[in-house]
Amino acid sequence: QVQLVESGGGPVRAGASLTLSCVPSGRTFDGDAVGWFRQASGKEREFVSYIRLADGLTNYANSVRGRFTISSDNAKKTVYLKMNSLTPEDTAVYYCARGGAGSIYQFNSYLRYDYWGQGTQVTVSS
Repeated sequence: QVQLVESGGGPVRAGASLTLSCVPSGRTFDGDAVGWFRQASGKEREFVSYIRLADGLTNYANSVRGRFTISSDNAKKTVYLKMNSLTPEDTAVYYCARGGAGSIYQFNSYLRYDYWGQGTQVTVSS
């Protein structure tokens, strides 16, 4: 099984910044893309961002576009999610996931992803 480990979450005040990291158990990320999703208490899992590994193409949910930035290092060992201007609406458990190839689902759908990390809690207070 592929294992992904997220880190970097924590409690912050509104307007603060956090950077989350995702590291695979293997040497590098394998698959078509790495995505970030979040799930607030009592709500469904929500797409946040993904980065396509082959060409570095990125995409963002409208709710985070312009505030969050996804990136990877040159060796594809770590994927980051830099989050700026955080608001209480960003409070959620953030999950890193690996998306494979050959699916009818696009990378903004959690159904495209086959391996998930344990999640890291981000709590933003007013």
